[in-house]
Amino acid sequence: MFKEGMLALVGAGFWETIYMTLVSTFFAYLIGLPLGLILVVTDKDGIRPMALVHQVLGVLINIIRSVPFLILLVAIMPFTKAVVGTVIGAKATIVGLLVAAAPFVARMVESSLKEVEKGVIEAAQSMGASPLQIMLKVLLPEAKPSLLVGSAIAITTILGYSAMAGFVGGGGLGAIAINYGYYRGQTDIMYIMVILLVIIVQVFQEAGMRISRHSDKRL
Repeated sequence: MFKEGMLALVGAGFWETIYMTLVSTFFAYLIGLPLGLILVVTDKDGIRPMALVHQVLGVLINIIRSVPFLILLVAIMPFTKAVVGTVIGAKATIVGLLVAAAPFVARMVESSLKEVEKGVIEAAQSMGASPLQIMLKVLLPEAKPSLLVGSAIAITTILGYSAMAGFVGGGGLGAIAINYGYYRGQTDIMYIMVILLVIIVQVFQEAGMRISRHSDKRL
């Protein structure tokens, strides 16, 4: 049985994990969504082809995505320190999660937007819609179900990253699992943290899929 102090620690870690995941996902989409739109619009088959912009942005995104998350966390510690004043805890972890997740989200958004039928886009262009109107009134609404599925995948991926951040001083359930379950050999605590993380993932995933199904006008 857990002692009262451990229960309080787990409760705090649970909400810290939720906080880090949701805040990181929000800011990752705040950056990743426009980047994904730019990738689609500037593609050679896009509504405003710009090869140089597309290639440069694509290379930068691929470079960041190719760096393993833990290495990325360590590499950007000076930047994290400058932004939030510390390299440990939830605030520092959010910065690392944001840097790692924004390129991932951009690619997810790009994939979703490319599923939109070209005929719909061509119809909007024939009616004189501007590129901005096509992005806001055609691409995003038509890709909404796929974007929601992508957001469910993104949020569970970010949750997994937040757990790994415990190895470098991050907060949340991952830090508890590592500090108590791994370093102190209390495997029961580690297993409980894993179970809690699995439950959170399942809840987020199911919620995202349900919202996606309800928003899909084809069903």
